[in-house]
Amino acid sequence: MAGRTIFVLVLAALAGGGYVAWRSYGHADAAPQHAAAAPAKPVPVQTVAARRADVPVSLTGLATVQPLTVVTVRSRIDGEVLKVGFAEGQMVAEGDLLAQIDPRPYQASLDQAKAKQAQDEAQLANALRDLARSERLVESNFTSRQQVDGQRATVAQLRAQIEGDKAAVESAQVQLDYTTIRAPMAGRAGFHLVDRGNLVRATDATGIVTLSQIQPITAVVTLPERDFLEVADAMKRGPVKAVALAPDGRELATGELDVLNSQIDQQTGTFRAKAKFANADSRLWPGQSVSVRAFVNTLQNVVTVPEDAVQRGPDGYFAFVVKTDATAEKRGLTVGRQAEGVAVIQRGLDDGDEVVAVGASRVTQGAHLEARPVSGVAQASRRSGESVTQ
Repeated sequence: MAGRTIFVLVLAALAGGGYVAWRSYGHADAAPQHAAAAPAKPVPVQTVAARRADVPVSLTGLATVQPLTVVTVRSRIDGEVLKVGFAEGQMVAEGDLLAQIDPRPYQASLDQAKAKQAQDEAQLANALRDLARSERLVESNFTSRQQVDGQRATVAQLRAQIEGDKAAVESAQVQLDYTTIRAPMAGRAGFHLVDRGNLVRATDATGIVTLSQIQPITAVVTLPERDFLEVADAMKRGPVKAVALAPDGRELATGELDVLNSQIDQQTGTFRAKAKFANADSRLWPGQSVSVRAFVNTLQNVVTVPEDAVQRGPDGYFAFVVKTDATAEKRGLTVGRQAEGVAVIQRGLDDGDEVVAVGASRVTQGAHLEARPVSGVAQASRRSGESVTQ
């Protein structure tokens, strides 16, 4: 009897444990089904509207700043330097005094040449009087024709000699003028190459000072060969705006593309162009390394979006467009030029389409979106009219 009671109690315990286990496993299975049935949370994203705009197209290359003109001023005569008329680094105007060479030997040579001319002119005057007397005497047969002809030859000789004297005076005057050395152009003076008291010669190679014209100034930019026709065509249409940029992107000066080099470098596949800048504030300096951005075209009334809105997948470019029901539509794009934060869309977007600019990595086709516009800073940068470069 006791054995049956124990058996019944064991069966009851087993049945109760099975019921508890069934209840536990049943609820565990039901929980995921209930969770799957719940709607997914919207994906938070930031959006921006595609817009039509005129987009400047620019080409950017590395450049080296060069003076418009460089002149090494040398002495054209020999002599002692009595005065140096400039300070190192000074801006000089055309005609300013740079150096004064001892003029005394050259003044003496000029005085000597003038004296010789005066002497010959006096002899000529006397020869002319003798010729006049001889011509009167020959009419009365008091002198011979030969004597008259000889007198005429003397007059002609003296006249030729005076012409030589004039040339000698001019040459001596030029030599005297060379003792005062003036700036042949406006520019910035370099270091002193000769100091006061030194003896200079016309054959010296070092010169007295080097002048560099930096207002205006040029920058020689190197661009890839593929851009040559685009740049050449732009220059045919009119002035091509050029901007000089510091390594950190700061704008240093604005000017124009001035000259294309006469040939393309076949070894490097590049060509060089020269841009000219007024450089009134001297922010560009000879030898400085800068970037030059040349604006070669303007794309008229094209659809643009920020580059962040354009994604790239196995099938090419695409963007997520926000539909009216706040869901995402993955739309394929044909992208033109893109840079400086702007992409030109040739096909796939229309003016006013809202596209995901921030958070696209979490978005899938048909996903519900919690969209809000991009920050004011980003909008302001888009309104500033960035150029599209390549």
